[in-house]
Amino acid sequence: MVELKLHLVFDYYNSMLINTLDGDGNYVLLGGEFPLEENEHFNKLPVNTQQSNIQVPTNVYNKDPNILNAVYNSEALNDVFISNFQRDPTLTWQYFGSSFGFFRIYPGIKWTPDTNGVVAFDCRNRNWYIQAATSPKDIIIMVDISGSMKGLKITIAKHTINTILDTLGENDFVNVIAYTDYVRYVESCFKGTLVQADLDNREHFKLLVEDLHVKGEAKIKNALKESFKILNEVCQGSMCNQAIMLITDGAMEDFESVFEEFNWPDHDQLYPFWIACNNKGYYTHISTLADVQENVMEYLHVLSRPMVINHDHDIIWTEAYMDTVAQSLLLMTSVAMPVFSKKKETLSHGILLGVVGTDIPLMEVMKLAPRYMLGPHGYAFLINNNGYILAHPDLRPLYKDGKKLKPKPNYNSVDLSEVEWEDKDLRTAMVRGETGSITLDIRASVDKGKRPIYLVNNYFFTDIDETPFSFGMVLTKGHGSLMFMGNVSVEEGLHDLTSPDLTIASEWTYCVTDIDPAHRKYTQFQAVIRYLLGKEPDLECDEMLLQQMLFDAVVTAPLEAYWNALMLSDRLEPGMETAFLGMRSGLMRTMRYAGTETRVAKTFLTPSDKDNLFTIDHFPLWYRLAVENTPGRFLYYPVNDKVNRFILCDLNCFLVDNNGFILLSKENNEVGRFFGEVDGSVMAALLKMGMFKKVSLFDYQAMCKNSHHHASGARPLLSPKLGITHVSTTYLLLKRKWGSIHVATGEVTLSLFLAHKQRKVEALQPCDTAYPGFMYDESVREANSLIKCGRCQKMFVVQQVPDSNLVLIVTQADCDCSPLRFTFFLNLCKHNATVKCNRMKSQKARRRPESCHSYHPKENAKECGGASSISLSLASASLVISLVLLSWM
Repeated sequence: MVELKLHLVFDYYNSMLINTLDGDGNYVLLGGEFPLEENEHFNKLPVNTQQSNIQVPTNVYNKDPNILNAVYNSEALNDVFISNFQRDPTLTWQYFGSSFGFFRIYPGIKWTPDTNGVVAFDCRNRNWYIQAATSPKDIIIMVDISGSMKGLKITIAKHTINTILDTLGENDFVNVIAYTDYVRYVESCFKGTLVQADLDNREHFKLLVEDLHVKGEAKIKNALKESFKILNEVCQGSMCNQAIMLITDGAMEDFESVFEEFNWPDHDQLYPFWIACNNKGYYTHISTLADVQENVMEYLHVLSRPMVINHDHDIIWTEAYMDTVAQSLLLMTSVAMPVFSKKKETLSHGILLGVVGTDIPLMEVMKLAPRYMLGPHGYAFLINNNGYILAHPDLRPLYKDGKKLKPKPNYNSVDLSEVEWEDKDLRTAMVRGETGSITLDIRASVDKGKRPIYLVNNYFFTDIDETPFSFGMVLTKGHGSLMFMGNVSVEEGLHDLTSPDLTIASEWTYCVTDIDPAHRKYTQFQAVIRYLLGKEPDLECDEMLLQQMLFDAVVTAPLEAYWNALMLSDRLEPGMETAFLGMRSGLMRTMRYAGTETRVAKTFLTPSDKDNLFTIDHFPLWYRLAVENTPGRFLYYPVNDKVNRFILCDLNCFLVDNNGFILLSKENNEVGRFFGEVDGSVMAALLKMGMFKKVSLFDYQAMCKNSHHHASGARPLLSPKLGITHVSTTYLLLKRKWGSIHVATGEVTLSLFLAHKQRKVEALQPCDTAYPGFMYDESVREANSLIKCGRCQKMFVVQQVPDSNLVLIVTQADCDCSPLRFTFFLNLCKHNATVKCNRMKSQKARRRPESCHSYHPKENAKECGGASSISLSLASASLVISLVLLSWM
């Protein structure tokens, strides 16, 4: 390490100032010319792959001698980053976060401040930095809320607590205790315990801290005793570093019995600095809100000392997060390690220089399990040592807030048991890092949770070496035991592969295009064609998938001629819009019989219609539904779109699919809705008769309206899964003994709230929901009955439509049973406080990180703060943070 040069003259590229000119047309200081070019590999951001640059938070002086020296000393990393990227072009961002607060990032970018011109990003607050710099920790935050803390003091205290919470991760455990003349747990549900410091719990604490109010006299005795009791007696936690963070504005009395009980020296009056300096801790003064960040960061240095003195370069992997640097909503994980001084003369000081790391998109990990091998209902998933999901096709990390997609508050703390909720043994085995398999009967759902299906799944799982992750793969029972392979020549396959009606799955990896930069410009289809033509022999392609694709292209080629012949003949029935075919290799053939302007289902099978295309996560919805359909029968279902069709019928006539959703109706605003919403009395009768069966489903990733706002916040289950606001159906003409049913087009927007007038949009919060799905019993082919509705009786007839998944329901139109429609189909939106409490503080099986650095005998405990004494005549808003460290035995 180079000695600190107080007068070092050194300019660097400041990422916020690069390419910025002053009024005279000259580049501003630290803002020279820095070429940038848009790069597909880096989220289409303008970057410089030949140079890294430096980001400095607004609260850090960018010409501070410590900053200049540390930036200068880290210059050698630039060549390392470039060399790494040249050797492995799949790498994304590489970076070094300094303990002084600057952030060296490769490739270099232009950093954009917020609307107020502030750069709030501080690398030392990021999980990759904190986890690499410290071992897991159990933290009790004690905050004084006596009357002396009023005004700015309590404001600073709250901000300090929030900043401490931001330095915790899911391998850490925490609780917050407020004290005056009595002890108050900020969250009463967490009394006497430690809870995992995942994102959900941290944000929950922050909301509660805002409600703290000052009053009374500070009596620390019981609060200290409670804190020690938790750390000494509670079995759950990190079982590594233990610390009490004390936030107060003065001296403490009434403590003697606590220290006698815990064998502490006897003192007449105890000051925070004494606590810290006698326990290898740290204390500091905070006088303004601007002081909070830098002073809180000091405790990370204290906790890192044992690891640094040991010279342990532990490699850590973070939980899933969304990339704020690239402003991307894609989930990432980071791999990082600490960088520290090895100078013998400063060994006892344990000087942490910073953390170096790189990002890995989790989607890249999932590509290791080829989609085509998993089958229509198969999938791969990834969890970490805490059982939280990193990647899973049923993970829904985003929600819609108005027109914008936003991350859910708990997007990276969704437990495997909240998605794979049929069996807990699977989670336990995977968290423990075991390798094995298990077969489970699964009650799953498709089509955004609206349609229940029953499957028998084989789960295969193993740990990933040198990471805290476990990988799982699911295959529907029987899938993969046999594979049909065709044999066609490349020439024959190429001829049919280039047909205008043919596409392949753009998200699948037929050929690897992200290793060689020269290949990144190719789409998967372009790469396949060039490889098969011999123009790009260096491409790495999946030979088995290409063989299947070529065979599928050849054997389905006659369909193109047949569909074209239909278009030219008079045999094409009116209303037919699209013919399409999907194959296991991701190959699709599509024939459009109507132009975009006249097409009813305008978005169906377009690039935006992800549900109905082959993606990296799933096969198309229609493909998955058809696989479960009885062979030889037609499958009908409404597709999401903004138009529909309706039947002209004297009675109330409905065509309903096997899950209870209306395909055709005489009312154009009923298509796509759940039949129980339209006629709850008949649906209830059908359930009672056994024609439909109710299936209980659960959603542990739901977003609900705040229950305390108003009673109607829980959504009614008139539609089992509200989320279809627009629907359209395919054309259907049926001729049976009921005569002809004609269809016409119309447009509809469904109202989601039927019980009250529309109100102002309310904030959503994570919640658990239980709701029913419905399945038709095919053994019941027809039924009829009478329903008594007050002064009238409603007659209805139900008939199964042959060779389809549909039933025709005809009901009497002049008997209104609408008062009955709400009695059965109520959504069970759980806002039970006890359930939520138990879930947040529950300690499921988890695998603790393998390394723990909580103590080293060579630590220099004298470096415990800025002074050896403390005056009670502090500035009116001055607070003291004291860190008390305990060794885990």
